[in-house]
Amino acid sequence: MSTQPSLVLDSGDITDQHVDAIVNAANSSLLGGGGVDGAIHRRGGPAVLDACRALRAGHYGRGLATGRAVATTAGRLDAQWVIHTVGPVWSRDEDRSELLASCYRESLRVADELGARTVAFPAISTGIYGWPMDDGARIAVETVRSTETAVEEVRFVLFDEEAYRAFAARVRAA
Repeated sequence: MSTQPSLVLDSGDITDQHVDAIVNAANSSLLGGGGVDGAIHRRGGPAVLDACRALRAGHYGRGLATGRAVATTAGRLDAQWVIHTVGPVWSRDEDRSELLASCYRESLRVADELGARTVAFPAISTGIYGWPMDDGARIAVETVRSTETAVEEVRFVLFDEEAYRAFAARVRAA
């Protein structure tokens, strides 16, 4: 088992990635939403939503807890699986860093269970959940670097220049 996957930075749309698994910054309902979540559901098509509904009908009836991860089919995406994880909403008053780190660790754990060797991550919680980009990049890179996994390549797919710069600085520092 490899202990450190190679880290690759890419800019653009995570739904265009050709990888084994795409990580979805999901909401707890697992039923789609805005941002990355909505884009993955739209591009993946009804198979992704149907799989999420099946999860809700079973073990995840109350939704997916923050910091946890679960996989479904990728539908029409150029991947085998979507790994859904629920990031924390950033708070000035409460340190939720461990929940954000858990999103990355749990996603890699699920990827290992699936046998995925290439995984694409968005910058979890840095959009509408308000996590400061520099800190989100630090947590993402440090967590992936310190998590034992058989995943060979982690690709951070960053939507804009600010995110790309923040992740590039953290990857160089690591």
